[in-house]
Amino acid sequence: MAHVVFLCGGIASGKSTVSRELAARGAQCVDLDALAREATQAGSAVNERLAHAFGSDVLDPQTGELRRGLLARRAFVDEARTRELEQITHPAIRALLGQWLAAHADAAVCVVEVPLPDRMEDLLGMADEVLCVMCPVDLRRTRAVGRGMSAQDFDARMAHQPTDDYLASIATTVIDNSQNDESLRAHIDEWWQARTDAPLSHAAE
Repeated sequence: MAHVVFLCGGIASGKSTVSRELAARGAQCVDLDALAREATQAGSAVNERLAHAFGSDVLDPQTGELRRGLLARRAFVDEARTRELEQITHPAIRALLGQWLAAHADAAVCVVEVPLPDRMEDLLGMADEVLCVMCPVDLRRTRAVGRGMSAQDFDARMAHQPTDDYLASIATTVIDNSQNDESLRAHIDEWWQARTDAPLSHAAE
């Protein structure tokens, strides 16, 4: 059976970089957001339940596509409505994730990117390990701005994400990304070797 890893990290922490590096070393990777979109594709039973719970207009009348912005405005007004959304969507996401993991059971490592683990806590039990990529906020902001994001946009997005304290509280393992790319690759190599007994290869270089 594959070693199942839930990969978490805040904006500009390097989570996507770690995912790419692990994929280059042979891990099978999937983004939970992609599974969520698959679960709520046009014509799905999940969409029908969402329309019943949050209003028929959350579905586009022409295409049946989910109006995600409208749904978010209605679902995240309070904890009760958010929980109702999760009770509708999470079983379908869990089922799709289970199917994906079964299809990749022969892999050494399966990596599931989890953008908002605080909203997916009921799925964390499916992981053998929760791997969090950590980096100081000021450095993350600098890196984000260097990639073209404004500091204001970074702060606004970060405000809607789990805090570093929360991530540390759910982490089985933390990867430090406060240094340079070489240091990050060394951390990943060490992590990969410990879980696969694979020789250090710097496969992503």
